[in-house]
This record gives sequence, C-alpha cells and structure tokens, in this order.
Amino acid sequence: MCAYSLQSVKSRLARVGDKLIRRDFGTGTRGFAAADNNEVAVCVLPGTELSFAGEVRRSSNDLFAWRGKRIKHRTAIFRQINKGKVAAHHDALEFPDGQIVLLTLMCAGQQATVLQLPAEPKTPAEVAEQKRQAFVG
Repeated sequence: MCAYSLQSVKSRLARVGDKLIRRDFGTGTRGFAAADNNEVAVCVLPGTELSFAGEVRRSSNDLFAWRGKRIKHRTAIFRQINKGKVAAHHDALEFPDGQIVLLTLMCAGQQATVLQLPAEPKTPAEVAEQKRQAFVG
C-alpha cells in the first residue's frame, strides 16, 4: 500500500518507464496515478528518479498563488521526509539544487516518467531508508 490515506484506492508499484500524473485522490492526500488510468495510485519507492514532461510547478501562498511557483528543474528523486511525525505528509521530491517539496504541494496534472528505481537494499540501514512510512496526517 502507498500510504494509509490511500488504502481505499486501488494501487500498484511503480515500474521503469511508467507515465505518471499528479492528482488528488479525494482521500485527503495527493499522489501519483497511472497516466493511462488515473484511478490507480502508483506507489513510488524512496530513491526513485523521475523526469517531468514540462515545467514543474508547486502551489504558492503569495498574491499570485493561482500561477504556482516554478521549479527550475525537470528531474527529481522521490523521498520520504518527516518519518518520525504521525500527523505529517511524508512523500516529497528532491530536486538537483537540494530543494525538497512535498508531493501534496505539487500542482495537479503534472506528468512525470519513472526513469530509474532505487537499487535493492543490501544493509539494514538501506532497508530502513527505503521503507515507506505507513501513515499520513
């Protein structure tokens, strides 16, 4: 399962070459769906590399919030942050400049392609790093 908040949504694991779209599943959270079937949540593992099809935008809380804030990069690595916090969103994207943006703050409708999946973990520390957080606030 992707996250607790998506347990009522049909889901599957991401595969190299998958075309994804950022959407709101109506469960109180947002995530990636399969571009060919936006009713299916695609579970992305931490460390997965993504390439966006167009300009990357995140929501903004300034005067022109409807425009969204542009991000100057089109590639990102999927991460999980705030793992120790129960009432927090965990899914995030890390861009080449080090900027980390929660997936819930990314503007809806953006398309991405899975470029590479994370390497298989070999040590207990790597297993812990790739373990997805099972709850979200």
